[in-house]
Amino acid sequence: MKRLSWQDYFMANAELISKRSTCDRAFVGAVLVKNNRIIATGYNGGVSDTDNCDEAGHYMEDGHCIRTVHAEMNALIQCAKEGISTDGTEIYVTHFPCLNCTKALLQAGIKKITYKANYRPHPFAIELLEKKGVAYIQHDVPELSLGTKDE
Repeated sequence: MKRLSWQDYFMANAELISKRSTCDRAFVGAVLVKNNRIIATGYNGGVSDTDNCDEAGHYMEDGHCIRTVHAEMNALIQCAKEGISTDGTEIYVTHFPCLNCTKALLQAGIKKITYKANYRPHPFAIELLEKKGVAYIQHDVPELSLGTKDE
């Protein structure tokens, strides 16, 4: 088995973290990285100690489930709770961030977004990223086996 690149490693982690999502409309995982070290992770799910979509169903408004906190926001919130600076970090996320998550990531000082699925990118999100000079790169996660190194 060939050693994973950093980009493949972090994207594979985002994919694995997405398996914790509690909203089946989109299983999303996010990994915040600084200096090639994971500083926080997040997945989409309900507010802590409240109902999740997989328990109470979707809370739909204008075609969106509003019960969930997005993966990117959960990763940023973990940093805020722990007093970890996000300035100059990168995020690896399974889906292109929505407009509100894009704005939050920009405000948090994210310098690069790497995503797997080009899921409904909002034109204003793209405009903001380009105005701020923040790179956004689509990158597919490699097919991985969790078996032994010899497989």
